[in-house]
Amino acid sequence: MNVGMIGLGRMGANMARRLVRGGAAVAAWNRNFEVAAELARETGLTACATLEELVEQLEPPRVVWTMLPAGEPSEQVLVHLAALLEIGDVVVDGANAFYRDSMRHAGLLAGQGIHFVDAGVSGGVWGLENGYALMVGGDREAVAHVEPFLKVLAPAPDKGWLHCGPAGSGHFVKMVHNGIEYGMMQAFAEGMALLKGKEEFALDLAAVAESWRHGSVVRSWLLDLTAEFLKNDQQLGGIEPYVADSGEGRWTALEAIEQGLPAPVMSLALMMRFASQGANDYPAKLLAMMRKGFGGHALHGAKP
Repeated sequence: MNVGMIGLGRMGANMARRLVRGGAAVAAWNRNFEVAAELARETGLTACATLEELVEQLEPPRVVWTMLPAGEPSEQVLVHLAALLEIGDVVVDGANAFYRDSMRHAGLLAGQGIHFVDAGVSGGVWGLENGYALMVGGDREAVAHVEPFLKVLAPAPDKGWLHCGPAGSGHFVKMVHNGIEYGMMQAFAEGMALLKGKEEFALDLAAVAESWRHGSVVRSWLLDLTAEFLKNDQQLGGIEPYVADSGEGRWTALEAIEQGLPAPVMSLALMMRFASQGANDYPAKLLAMMRKGFGGHALHGAKP
């Protein structure tokens, strides 16, 4: 059972570690070779200096799993792999890729007799120990080749992974998963802010979060994480109020628009992330100027 792993960032490196622990022979490539070499010294996997070397390490039908940023990095490696692999080999894209790109990639590789599997991966930095939630798309033959690795990466061989449907479906399910994640995170953040704002009650946010973890309908892993960090710091004074967005939330909102289906919670959660990134600064200034214009209201921070 051998597999090629391409891209050794936080997720890719930990997935390689879990595969090695599960008995897989892993050949790994990373743009910075020293990252692969260091992981090889730690785990015993094979570090490859080139993609050609990685492909040579694998037995047909080869399985090559990529964990690269969506867009140009993934496109470049996919084109390179297409020139190296043979009929019957399988490429798995485990990045947060747009599902329509995955459908296109599947079609391109199918023309050369190469299978394509799109794998939505969730689990973050905890996936190494707890396992990853895996949502995969592709034809049955391709997924059958990949199944042994899914069983190692998942929380258990018989749970936590799903063959969702044809190519593109895995990344589509993961896209919606992340949209839901945006909404859940925003709801917890707003709720905790309301509790903190009721100063006369002097609420212990860590205690509230901990109590909700047991029996409450809002208990979840996100709540577990929130309860844990609130034990150490409830003020969060050293944290900048900036929240990045990975792109999956945008794709989810656009999909809702294209389908004509209301998805206000997920869409507004995405908008709040834009606001945290400073995108609301200029509109807020305009609002302040309009209010001053019609009502003569003072501007905060303005010179007399």
